[in-house]
Amino acid sequence: MAGCKCMKELRIGIIGCGEIAFGKHMPSLAKQKCVEIAAFYDIYPEKAEKAAARFGTEGAKVYDDYRKLLDDKSIDVVHICTPNKSHAEITIAALEAGKHVMCEKPMAKTASEARKMLEAAKRTGKKLTIAYQNRFRPDSQYLKRLCENGELGEIYFAKAHAIRRRAVPTWGVFLNKEEQGGGPLIDIGTHALDLTLWLMDNYNVKYVVGNVYHKLAKMKNAANAWGPWDPEKFTVEDSAFGFITMENGATIILESSWALNTLQQCEARTTLCGTKAGADMLDGLRINGEKYGRMYIFKPDLDSGGDVFYDGVKESESDMEARLWIECILNDTDPVVKPEEALIVSEILEAIYESSKTGKPVYFSK
Repeated sequence: MAGCKCMKELRIGIIGCGEIAFGKHMPSLAKQKCVEIAAFYDIYPEKAEKAAARFGTEGAKVYDDYRKLLDDKSIDVVHICTPNKSHAEITIAALEAGKHVMCEKPMAKTASEARKMLEAAKRTGKKLTIAYQNRFRPDSQYLKRLCENGELGEIYFAKAHAIRRRAVPTWGVFLNKEEQGGGPLIDIGTHALDLTLWLMDNYNVKYVVGNVYHKLAKMKNAANAWGPWDPEKFTVEDSAFGFITMENGATIILESSWALNTLQQCEARTTLCGTKAGADMLDGLRINGEKYGRMYIFKPDLDSGGDVFYDGVKESESDMEARLWIECILNDTDPVVKPEEALIVSEILEAIYESSKTGKPVYFSK
């Protein structure tokens, strides 16, 4: 593969064989050269067996304990696709076992745990990345180039959008605060915030103010994309909003919901306002500005080639994420999603929860 010497096959272990593993990680890894998906673990053995049968290479192993998988010295890389509560524990153990790690978002249930993950990566010298695949979408890649080239100027105001009208995930542990740490803010708000910070290339936070709500969650027999939720089991917020002030004076508004009485719905999208131009992802990617005394709106054609094509084949964001992750390991370069960046995301999310609880701003120390 281009950019990949492919002098060895990377052997990958999957820890957590649930929907995100089957829907994203394993299909994308299976398309990559230089890769063997060789080990599987899930708390439900039948899921691991199913994953091995569908995606495992010849001789792939299924383990009844993730620690046994980590003890397998033939495994080079681990993908962690478990509930938020176990991200830090398994990631740190994997790094200390000599594995490179891709962990599903968010980085961890708490910012403290995320910091320990970063410390472990630095201590062991192994690569750590977090699965923020929305950076790899065609619109995100195009907008990143514009931002890097300074075409928006100084970006001083932004909105991170993660709004669903009625789409509460009723399966698994999504509604369980103990397992997940929160609801839409930590689940989908995290994607919108990561995308916005990355495009702005601004991670220096001054203070955060937030409000978290548990309003529509109390409804019985509510309309919902995946059927009514059980109010008794809905222990996380149904919506959350943050106001983030950066050290350079820039402002970011983060909005997230699984259930909200609104008609404007958009997920993992951003709005950027700069001194030269602005951009948003609310109706495709739109660039707005002023030229020759006239306002303009520009919508790039994102289906005509560019970064979304690899070896002549259109590449999904998940496939690009997997390819660049494998290449960074083989070529010993930094991952696209650096753990230091993902840590800031977790710190902001936690600050929104904390501010809502105390009614006070949460200041970040320099």
